[in-house]
Amino acid sequence: MTEIFKTDNIKISLNIKGFNQYTKISCPVRYGIYSEIETDDFILQFDLNNEIKRAMGKGRKWLHPSEWLKRNMGNDWIYYSTGGYTGVFEATGEYYLPIFSYPTNSILGGKPFKEEPVASIVSSWYDIICKTNDALKGINGKTGRFLETTLENSRPEKLKEKSKDLFCTTEGRVSVLPPDARHVDYDVIPLTISKGCLYNCGFCRIKTGKPFTQKTRQYIKNEIRKLKAFYGKDIVNYNSIFLGQHDALNADKDLILFAAEQAYDDFNFKHSFMKGANLFLFGSVDALIKADSGANQGLFKALNASPWYTYINIGLESADQETLDFLGKPITAAKVEKGFQIIQKINDLYENIEISCNFIMDENLPENHYPSFLKLARYNLPHFKPKGCVYMSHLGINTFSRQLLFEFNKIKTLSRVPTFLYIIQRL
Repeated sequence: MTEIFKTDNIKISLNIKGFNQYTKISCPVRYGIYSEIETDDFILQFDLNNEIKRAMGKGRKWLHPSEWLKRNMGNDWIYYSTGGYTGVFEATGEYYLPIFSYPTNSILGGKPFKEEPVASIVSSWYDIICKTNDALKGINGKTGRFLETTLENSRPEKLKEKSKDLFCTTEGRVSVLPPDARHVDYDVIPLTISKGCLYNCGFCRIKTGKPFTQKTRQYIKNEIRKLKAFYGKDIVNYNSIFLGQHDALNADKDLILFAAEQAYDDFNFKHSFMKGANLFLFGSVDALIKADSGANQGLFKALNASPWYTYINIGLESADQETLDFLGKPITAAKVEKGFQIIQKINDLYENIEISCNFIMDENLPENHYPSFLKLARYNLPHFKPKGCVYMSHLGINTFSRQLLFEFNKIKTLSRVPTFLYIIQRL
């Protein structure tokens, strides 16, 4: 039950129950159970560990009444912009555009972190907590205990150090989350079951450059134990995991299923406040083929029968050989075409699995790149497929091109699969 404490200019609400199911809606949505401090000028929200989770300003000084800041467990602040509600949903599949304080590949969005109201709250939110505590000095009961633990657990230095604990547990920062994680507002617990990548493509800026290796069952058990302690009380607000790193689909079938089952049980997702359970992972073309007809055959059938709804994202990049060579991706166009066909088959066959794929965008690609994509995504498909997104990923970082956005809109209109921009987001 929500408990509320009020003075003339401060309101503290404990254990607010937000939405318990992720949804697509064009107004601000708060997920999970959280607490809130509201003053005349600000709203701060906290997770069940009493760590700062969201922040926004009030009144005319704030950029937009429906926009807010969110802090993730990697200690990044992310600004959620409406984008003026003009084309954001069509471009990304979401009503809000995440904007980051670090370089990324987005060709949409402004620079809210340079705006004074946003910069001010990012730098001074802890001062607001301190002033609230000073104003309510000596208050007892649950509100007093909340303020006491919030002062300690939300200290910027402590949050920064805690994020380092996460990176240590996962053997490095999660440099990129699967684009399908947008369906759960990127609220995923990262579980590393493999490292490195099969290809280490020349164009890629976000992978480790190391060869593919997989972890042991004992390593995964220990990692789950550490993650459970890291997320603490707030783990009840999660129902999704990301099996990392960049090609978990290439791990042995039994290891993938073991990690998924162990995480579901140990994180107690069956009793999560959030409905359902979601599994996210990346995969290579060869890993996809191995799972369809090779050593990992039977994986899809087993995942489909599990408690998870599974999202798998495959990096195809291009169906044009000249473009693949230009990118330094060591596979053939024929293998890309085969991968795309397998994706359609799996999406049609299994109710609880959705496989998406990535293609790249840039101003300086070989001329057959886009025609070869449309051959796959339009002319080889008899009708529109509602399942299995294609994400177009810009090669550039922090650059913007109206021509590229025009090109994307043209491709999206012609494609017979849902087509969106891939905005690289880390954890």
